[in-house]
Amino acid sequence: MEQATFAGGCFWCMVTPFEEQPGIHGIVSGYIGGTTVNPTYEQIKTGTTGHYEAVQITFDPTIFPYEKLLELYWPQIDPTDADGQFQDRGPQYRTAIFYHNEEQLVAALASKEQVAASGRFTDEIVTEIIPAVTFYEAEEYHQDYHHKNPKHYKEDREQSGRDPFIAEHWGK
Repeated sequence: MEQATFAGGCFWCMVTPFEEQPGIHGIVSGYIGGTTVNPTYEQIKTGTTGHYEAVQITFDPTIFPYEKLLELYWPQIDPTDADGQFQDRGPQYRTAIFYHNEEQLVAALASKEQVAASGRFTDEIVTEIIPAVTFYEAEEYHQDYHHKNPKHYKEDREQSGRDPFIAEHWGK
């Protein structure tokens, strides 16, 4: 098993694209990249900890290679927005790929180049590619939020503007 860590704005919205794929053995919502040890959501939402909201995926690369995870990741985000994602604003909602080994770094860089060369965007691709550091699991109520609170999740996602952006820039 390997791990992949992706920041794509609100971590609630980053679970569903990956959860029912073959070879995915777990998805945890959490925080990564900042300086606060064992941060809480209350600390994260201030935007002062340096952490990103992210998902950490445990996967079997023989069934679902890292490159396929990257192919799923990019169409979930606006890779040109350095100040957050959709309605979620602030540094905690920036996009980033946190690589866990050299192979992931090479694949992430190549995928970013492909997105930049695709012609989908006129602005610069600002999604960062960063070495993975300590990942802190978010509070239990954030885990599988879309299953625990489907009505609120659906309303929040509809208000965010994420889905129209995805449809416009990435297609179905």
